[in-house]
Amino acid sequence: MTTHIPKPSPAEVSFPALGTTTALLVTESAALPAAEDILRAELAAIDRTCSRFRSDSELTRINLGAGTATTVSEGFAEALLAALRAAELTDGAVDPTVGRAMAGLGYDRTFVSVRPDDVRPLPPPRPIPGWRRIAFDPRTRRLHLPPHTHLDLGATAKALAADRAARNAAAATGCGVLVSLGGDLATAGPAPEHGWRIALADDHARPAAGHGPAVALTGGALATSGIRVRTWRRAGRTLHHIIDPATGEPAAPVWRTVTIAAATCVDANTTSTAAIVLGERALGWLRGTALPARLVGLDGHVVRLGGWPPDADAPAPGGSR
Repeated sequence: MTTHIPKPSPAEVSFPALGTTTALLVTESAALPAAEDILRAELAAIDRTCSRFRSDSELTRINLGAGTATTVSEGFAEALLAALRAAELTDGAVDPTVGRAMAGLGYDRTFVSVRPDDVRPLPPPRPIPGWRRIAFDPRTRRLHLPPHTHLDLGATAKALAADRAARNAAAATGCGVLVSLGGDLATAGPAPEHGWRIALADDHARPAAGHGPAVALTGGALATSGIRVRTWRRAGRTLHHIIDPATGEPAAPVWRTVTIAAATCVDANTTSTAAIVLGERALGWLRGTALPARLVGLDGHVVRLGGWPPDADAPAPGGSR
């Protein structure tokens, strides 16, 4: 998901980070340098703490030590609690113990380095260990993972960074702030007069020509999850990065993209990811959340729930992570 501003603005900056495109917008141009410093610091912190792809990250150390107890940092504890809360709210549809399943499918390195057409056979499908087997004491920050269990905090950690960066930048500068990390978008502070205009598409990095649907966001957060962007082939099958914990395999393709509006980016991305995993069951579950949702089927059919408005044209689209 990304924003679109018709003309270049001194109040906007974008750069690559965390394997995606980062965009920062502020309502006052003079606040941009300070807001960017805060954003970059948050991105560096979440990368050091939660990256699956850094040999020196805290997550890598914890995964290598699975089966033994360890004390985690405050930053990792915050990210882990967000992931455990997501698992509880979705009844395990979003589960942080998918790390080994993800790696087994070939997503064991940064996405740009994943083999686009891997001929190696796929591992047999099996359920993941499950979040309820994680032993964690938030007071002491002592964590014990079951043996052979690897965490992947991708469904919540990037969204947490977006929330923190937007909130801290708005507090420091006193102006409106929008942070977009691929499909994870958070706002804080006073929005522009007509809201932040958000363009929608399958892929934020490859906007289609012409017009596309858009919404105006006056506060809170927006996230899109989809199965069309981060894909690769293995043993003749096309795979994507959203794992169904019940099988340890990519979720069955029912929705091309799911976009959710929520108070926080963590909640929005948790819900959009769960909807991809739930497939046909997502509609009833989403109605229970009462969150505004826009689902696009494989054939392009759009379903709107929770008061999501009719599509309005935008000059150019954004998209999912």
